[in-house]
Formats: sequence, structure tokens, C-alpha cells
Amino acid sequence: MNTHADATNVDQECDVLIIGGGPAGSTAAALLARKGHRVTILEKSRHPRFHIGESLLPANMPLFDQLGVAEEVRAIGMEKWAAEFVSPCHEHVQMFNFGDAIDKSFPYAYQVPRAEFDHILFRNAIREGAHAIEDCKATHVEFLPDDAGAVVQAQRGDGTVCRLRARFLLDASGRDTFLGNRLNAKHRNEQHNSTALYAHFRDVPRKEGKAGGNIAIYWFEHGWFWCIPLMNGITSIGAVTWPYYLKTRTKPLDDFLRDTIALCPKLHQRLEGATMVAHMEATGNYSYECDRTYGKRYLLLGDAYTFIDPVFSSGVLLAMNSAFAGAEAVDVCLRQPKKAAAALRRFDRVTRLGPKHFSWFIYRVTNPTLRNLFMEPRNLLRMQEALLSVLAGDVFGKTPIRFPLLAFKSLYYCMSLMNVRRTFTAWRNRQRNIRPADEADMVQGSMK
Repeated sequence: MNTHADATNVDQECDVLIIGGGPAGSTAAALLARKGHRVTILEKSRHPRFHIGESLLPANMPLFDQLGVAEEVRAIGMEKWAAEFVSPCHEHVQMFNFGDAIDKSFPYAYQVPRAEFDHILFRNAIREGAHAIEDCKATHVEFLPDDAGAVVQAQRGDGTVCRLRARFLLDASGRDTFLGNRLNAKHRNEQHNSTALYAHFRDVPRKEGKAGGNIAIYWFEHGWFWCIPLMNGITSIGAVTWPYYLKTRTKPLDDFLRDTIALCPKLHQRLEGATMVAHMEATGNYSYECDRTYGKRYLLLGDAYTFIDPVFSSGVLLAMNSAFAGAEAVDVCLRQPKKAAAALRRFDRVTRLGPKHFSWFIYRVTNPTLRNLFMEPRNLLRMQEALLSVLAGDVFGKTPIRFPLLAFKSLYYCMSLMNVRRTFTAWRNRQRNIRPADEADMVQGSMK
């Protein structure tokens, strides 16, 4: 990546160029176009396209209202009023109702087919005035001298190349981490390293009434499973495991997933009459973080900045929230340059806040002590309500979760000290499991 570019030979100019038309990119595009900026989105695929990550959080709901897409999302969404946790060491199913959080005003969310959901956000950005170029993948970026913006080179599906000049660049490329890779800013998360394999199933039994849309998390020996009911009888099933486990695969991926499900008796029993349908995939190198969220003329949004374990369904919320914060920052940078530094620092604080809250729990989610606290919750000092606020994604507002969460974490550390041998064993196993796997052995994209 060159640090300086020739700005004279370009095919198109805009105020803001956004790489990626997923939730982060489409949200930022809609907000910035609404503010009067000339916005172009480069999307490497064509909508609608398959994507994993179907479970949303209650904190997403006001964002849909602000974007003006609430009714469209409602039309495709399965209502999710609670999250269920299933442990191999406990007989009961522990259910957390979002309406029991500290802020009771967002008691439910949706679970959505991501192809349709992402398409709704993408179309909304175009309605707001953004220009979208699909089937066009960014391949190269050069920053202009004197912080004048950037020139991005991209390749269309027919092989032709185009060059686009922008005053500001937003990287919303997801796990492609376009800028993170080119700036050598992306680093594997040393505290959490996992892989995932997943598919859609039909005829998975569901509970009656509102509980029929509950997401369920199943712990098992090598990690955990998600079970996400969707509309039209489809259920998303995925296993997030330590990398060593995926490396043991010696058979086709669909058979390997079935064998993995068999290691979780309670989920296996639930899926006895179910049929696997399309979208059998696996991914590796699952958790990472970039060492920055912004530069003078660029921002990293959502997964382009960091990707963390999806156990708490935080991905879409973090992407969209960073887009809201990013749109505000970019608007200030373009209209009031003297206030740009402060605006970028605010964006940085907001973008780092969400992953920080979720990561503490994610790093410990397979630890027996935390699992027991989830399966036997206590509301002393409002700890359970604060935990539910985190599960609902209510980590950015004014809800007073700080001290109840501090109490919860203190209880966790006390219980860990009371079970020193178990705690040490869990720590030792975790250190062994998060050791980075060889890149050649990690699964990237789809495997059949």
C-alpha cells in the first residue's frame, strides 16, 4: 500500500467511500447520505447473499427505528424474547428473559435470515441516496498527500478495474479486514482463538408460544453450540470450538458436524428428527483485533476492526453501533475539520467499549465457574439484571450496569479462589487451547 497517490487518474469521486455493504457499511452509508454527503459503497458480492450471524439483540431495535427499517425487519424476523443456556453438568435449562434487564423497555429482539436482513439495510442506504457498486472488490488503496483522502482501486466481476477517489474512507469489509491487513494492524486475539462450523436444519423442535424463538446455547466438551430458530421452519446450528478440534476432521464437513453434535447429548436428542439443508460451512482464525480504529482519513467499522466469539450475538449490534458513531465522526471531520481530532477520539471510545464489555465474559464462557454462575444466577446487588443488560446489548447507554457488573466479577473471582484446583486446570487447558494454530491448517471460507 502506497502512502501517496496520483489523484488525477480516477474514474469516480465521492465524499465517503465505504468498502463493504453489510450491516456496518450500509448503516453508515444511509446515515451519511441522509446528512447530504456523496457516498459510494463497494460491495464485493451481490445482494442478497448468505451470511452467518442471524441472532440480533434488543439494543438493535432503536437503531432500526432511527434508520427507518423497523417494519421491514419485523416482517422477516422471528421474535426472540429470551436466551437459554444448557449445560452438560446441570439437569435444568436456564432461561434469561431480556425483559428482566435493568432497562425493561427493550424486552425482545429478532432472529433473521441474514441474506434478507443485510439486503434490507443495503436497499435502505440506496433509498437514502448512497451510490452502490456491487460485484466489485477493493484491491488496493493509496492515501493522498496532505490528508486529502484516498484512492481505492477495485476490480469488477467482469475483470475490469476502476479507481475511486474519496475524501474519507470507511472500512466495513468485515472479516476481510481490508485496511487492517494492508496497514499490518490486524492481530490474532491471543486471549481467544476458536473455529466454527455451522449449517441450517429443518424440522428442529421448538417450544410453544413466545419461547419458540429463544436462542439456545449448549456447552459441550470442545466448546459450545448455538441453536437459532428462524422463520419458515429453518434453524441455524453451529459449533464454536477450539482450533485443535477442527484439525481432527478426517471426513466430509457435514458428517463431521453430525459427529460433533453427537458429542452434545441434549442437542443431539433435540435434532433427532431434523434434516440438514444448505449452507454447510466452516471458518477458522475466528477472533482478532486491529491495533487502531481510525486514522486521519479512515475508520474501521464492525468486524473490520475486531471479531469476537459470537456466543452473545453481539456482531450485528457492534457493527451498526460503530456505524452510527462513525457517521457522526465523519460528518464532523468533513464539515468542521478543527473538531476532527476530538470526534475521532469519541468514535474510538465508543467502538472499543462494546467489545470490551462482551470480551470479559467471552474469555471465560467455557470456564466451569462462569458456567455455574450462568446456570445458577443470583440477583444480589442487581447482578442478574446487569448480566441481562449485557446479554441484551445495553452497554452503550446510561443504564447503571457498572457496579452490579463489578459485583458479579468479584463473585466470579471469589468462587475461582475457592476452587483453586479447578480454576488452575481450566486456565491450563485454556492456555493450551488458545495457542495459535498453523494458518495452513485453519479453515477459511466454505468447505464441502
